[in-house]
Amino acid sequence: MAGRSGQMYLTMVLLTFVLVTPSVLADEEAPRQSRQFTFAWPFEPDGGMAPRGGSTRGGLVVLADSAGDQWTALRAPGLTDKERDRRAILAMAGPYRASFDFIETVGFTEGYSPLAPYQSWGTEFVYVVADEPDFISLQHIMVLRFDVTGETATEPMVMKHWRQDWRYEQRNLHVFRGHNTWMFSKNSRSQSRGRWVQSVYQVDDSPRYMAAGRWEHLRNFSSWVSDETWRPLPRREFSVRDDYDVLIGTNRHIITPTGWVQEEMNLKVALDGEGAVSEVLARENGVARYERIEGYDWTAGNEYWKRTASFWAIVREVWSDYFEHEHTLTVRKSVGGVPLYAAMFEMADNPSNANLDSNGVRETVREVLQRYVIDD
Repeated sequence: MAGRSGQMYLTMVLLTFVLVTPSVLADEEAPRQSRQFTFAWPFEPDGGMAPRGGSTRGGLVVLADSAGDQWTALRAPGLTDKERDRRAILAMAGPYRASFDFIETVGFTEGYSPLAPYQSWGTEFVYVVADEPDFISLQHIMVLRFDVTGETATEPMVMKHWRQDWRYEQRNLHVFRGHNTWMFSKNSRSQSRGRWVQSVYQVDDSPRYMAAGRWEHLRNFSSWVSDETWRPLPRREFSVRDDYDVLIGTNRHIITPTGWVQEEMNLKVALDGEGAVSEVLARENGVARYERIEGYDWTAGNEYWKRTASFWAIVREVWSDYFEHEHTLTVRKSVGGVPLYAAMFEMADNPSNANLDSNGVRETVREVLQRYVIDD
């Protein structure tokens, strides 16, 4: 790989290191991002439960100190339930400092010993890809600057992150069933009425999970809670362990005046060879806080998205074809030692794509995905 494609692959490798490797910073070395966990295991040996995760510090950011236009729009009187739902989803777009905290709270196996909690951070811009009456799509792009001296930050590192799609009263879903496999499922009209399905996708636009839920709005509170959902292991887990196969739990999204929060309550579950639950290892709680920031330079992320948005739109179309026509999909993580995300990032910035029309790019994408996707 060369040029921007190689740079994006290197970014992914570096982020795996940055967001997964154990922290080695003492508190006095990281006053703005100290390593701590208040909700903890107080009787474990000192230092034994120090959080793992990002071992670097970000540059200084300025947090928004007042509610923005999106919060005002969400709180407007006289809205229909659906329109208030839409404004809550759109309120998740914008510039954020994100922090991620996960901790196992209960163990269910004999001789269980809790593993270290996980903490990491990021600076992300959430772009509105689509805003239609029944459909909203939000793309997360990381633009990271690492504070290496305490005074200055490095050049920005850009990373296409996850995507979340929201569809109103969606009935057809592909639900995760473990072993890298997604299966078709259909909700009834009554199950879907008034509810939104959130579909979450990996950095390469491959599927992660789909979950239905309902928004609730009070005077100063808007929240969406998912049904219980099966999800693949996230990178923070599959990069360091292989003793379980699926997360089973619920998500809650809460809009705040200056951002939003995603809360998770998960069971870590091992499956048998038939895909049935074999053993529940532990319960995990997680919280991701998206705090709106001001004055941050998003130029590198804007340029990346402007340069590659048409390519990723075609990738989404090809995946949509799979979902529309296939009952069951199994996605290989790697082929010939090349992870799917690496293959897609290389294509996104391949200069030869400029010489192809959209049909040519679509066929190239389809040829690559055919090596990774096993359908029925």
